[in-house]
Amino acid sequence: MDYLLLPFLSFVIGIIVGLTGIGGASLITPMLIFVFQVPPSIAVSSDVVAATLMKFIGGWKHWQQKTLDVDVVKWLALGSVPGSLLGVGILYLIKQTQTLNLDDILLRAIGVMILFVAIIGLVQIFLKAFFPDVKLPEISKFDLNTPGGKIQSLVVGAILGCMVGMTSVSSGSMFAIVLITFFCLDSRQLVGTDLAQAAILLLFTSLGHIFLGTVDWGLVFPIWCGTVPGVIVGAKLCQMMPQKTLRLVIYTILVGVSWKLVYHTTA
Repeated sequence: MDYLLLPFLSFVIGIIVGLTGIGGASLITPMLIFVFQVPPSIAVSSDVVAATLMKFIGGWKHWQQKTLDVDVVKWLALGSVPGSLLGVGILYLIKQTQTLNLDDILLRAIGVMILFVAIIGLVQIFLKAFFPDVKLPEISKFDLNTPGGKIQSLVVGAILGCMVGMTSVSSGSMFAIVLITFFCLDSRQLVGTDLAQAAILLLFTSLGHIFLGTVDWGLVFPIWCGTVPGVIVGAKLCQMMPQKTLRLVIYTILVGVSWKLVYHTTA
């Protein structure tokens, strides 16, 4: 294990997470598996614990900069936290029975969905850039000032939280899709809100993985040494980056995330 290379690569990933709000588990987990030859179960659990601190600090930084929506974070978290606990519970039962392996199915489904939404997002960006007069259909947004909007947020948060609890990935990218699609947030608020809700969600998910006993603290601490300063740098850069450029970066990373998820389950 190269304990100099691990913090350096984690620092780069931390910048990406602070800048875009996504990419933590989708980058750190394959890095541990393919670069450092860590067994997948240990890589996933260690990544979840490490990502929790990184996203908490990134979310705190965005809260200080007032680049997040507190109401959206609250209502999504109220659904995602119990959902994640349910997901970890299902994962525990699957490991006990050893008769089903839902990880591959869920990861492939998530990957295909992210790829689909990301491509639509990129098409919208290029249409607006090269054909500004084209009118695109608008998807109905969640209104948190109404009971219906709050219930919709709770349900979506619970479903995605359950997926994160079972697969331990996509706490950022899946919710980024929801924030882009169903909430009227600008790109800077999108990043901060995504980081904050992911921090709350991962806190409870990480507790579940610690309970499973597959966390390697010898990996967690070097990752913290890199991702913590990296996410602070990325959050600061997020304030200065043009919104169109930032949205393009977010969708491009989502395409990469989806490809990794689909390819990894078939490799």
